[in-house]
This record gives sequence, C-alpha cells and structure tokens, in this order.
Amino acid sequence: MSEPRPNIVVVDDDAGMNQAIERLLTAAGFQAVPFTSAEALLEAGIVHLAACLVLDIHLPGISGFDLNRQLVQSGSHAPVIFITAYDDPESQAEAREAGAIAYVVKPFAGKTLLTAITRALEPKMI
Repeated sequence: MSEPRPNIVVVDDDAGMNQAIERLLTAAGFQAVPFTSAEALLEAGIVHLAACLVLDIHLPGISGFDLNRQLVQSGSHAPVIFITAYDDPESQAEAREAGAIAYVVKPFAGKTLLTAITRALEPKMI
C-alpha cells in the first residue's frame, strides 16, 4: 500500500502559473490543491489538510500575507512558502517576519520550489 501524497495548497491568481505548479507538484509525487484566490481557499475549508502552503503575495482581494495571518490566527501550523513576481525588500522582510520557509521570485526554476517544499515537509527536531 502506498503512502498518501502530501497536500500542497497553492494560491495564485495566475491560472497559467497555478497549472504549471500543479503539474510540477504532481510529477514530483505531491497532491497539488490549487486555488485562484485566498477567498476560494477559505471558502473550501480544507486548510487543515495542507502539508504546506504556497501563497502568491499579490492576490486580488485578500493578499498572501493577509491570508497567512488569518490562517495563523485560526490555528494553522502549515509551513508557508511565499511566491511573487514583484520582489522588494519590504516583502522579503514581511515574509521573514511571517516565518516563511522560503521566498521565491517568479519566474523560478521548478527545482527551487520543490527544494523549498521538501525542506518545509522535513520533520522538525525538538
């Protein structure tokens, strides 16, 4: 019997980017769960199933940073990777303060995202 594939929740308003990430994650053995908005993720009510979250910072409506804050306040402990096409020092600092596993600038190599996800899923040593 095979082990269940980890659910990687991806929130990006760019449908092409979502599709590319979904293909990448599926090929790497993960279960990709894509959403085009923070609101759609919240409405789905499946955050508790996420092994890792990949959040675009600049989303229409609720931003990736605001979504992360809401999830943390509601008790989510899933590791977060922020992705963005608009890199700036303020966003980098906010991602660090949010405890992000990684901050990845678009366009990025698939290996970069997979490495960050693998690191996010590593067991934590106490």
